Amino acid sequence: MTNLKTVELKAFVPSKDFELSKSFYHDLGFEMPWSSDELAYFHTGNTSFLLQNYYVQELADNFMMHLLVEDLDSWWKHIFEKNIAEKYSIKTVPPQDQPWGMRDFVLIDPSGILWRIGQNSEKT
Repeated sequence: MTNLKTVELKAFVPSKDFELSKSFYHDLGFEMPWSSDELAYFHTGNTSFLLQNYYVQELADNFMMHLLVEDLDSWWKHIFEKNIAEKYSIKTVPPQDQPWGMRDFVLIDPSGILWRIGQNSEKT
């Protein structure tokens, strides 16, 4: 019998300024258990990704991440309490209901990576 069970899927997220991005993701609420000159491993709960010390503008222009959370309002509040948008000169778009059955907000990291942080709507 073939075992096709998966264990984990991680994205390799590019960074224009590796040290700045590491600081940004730490402030955002991710833990960094290890880092090298080329990669940093970030996680929160069961969610993780690898931050790369690598950046190509053409690839980053359409790089997006989606983070599904239990409490969207707590994440939004955390971003503003930590002054993350001001500290890192990044763009945010306030939470809103989406037609695909989620409530989410947009956050664009210091390298231009678009994150949609969302919570399932009660309707779904």
